[in-house]
Amino acid sequence: MTGAVQASLLFLDVDGPLIPFGAASQPYPTYVTGPAPLGADANPLLTRIDPEHGPRLAALPCEAVWATTWMADANECIAPRIGLPQLAVVVWPEPSDIDDQDARNGLHWKTRALVEWAAGRPFAWVDDELTDTDRAWVAAHHQGPALLHRVDPCHGLDDSDYAALHSWLRQQVSYSP
Repeated sequence: MTGAVQASLLFLDVDGPLIPFGAASQPYPTYVTGPAPLGADANPLLTRIDPEHGPRLAALPCEAVWATTWMADANECIAPRIGLPQLAVVVWPEPSDIDDQDARNGLHWKTRALVEWAAGRPFAWVDDELTDTDRAWVAAHHQGPALLHRVDPCHGLDDSDYAALHSWLRQQVSYSP
């Protein structure tokens, strides 16, 4: 008897993929969502999050997980703005000596933790800081399929990013370890 096939994971960063930044040539569009105005201590960049990300992310055939330094704040500040339910959150381990070595070798500080969190499940990771070093490390250390998808932080997630994610995730629906 085989176990049920688990959905692929989608590890989702916030700054860059959902909150675009870094473009100097023109102002970013802003979006007003929900009836409550931003509080005095709220992050003013939240208005850059396009509310259409919520339905588009929800339509992907996967289990979305916050993989961001926002951690649980992503469920409080971002999920309601874009109509997502509360998502699982990767809790980052405390920095260690191996993180320093990884940084010297060009490995992103999130990479090891996400491979451990996935525990062999197929996953897509959406981030603006991914490199070929991360892709090579994941290929060598992760048991299942993985897509490390770099998003241009100046634009955030766009149609081509969603198309790439949807295509890859659809291919994983029948994956069984």
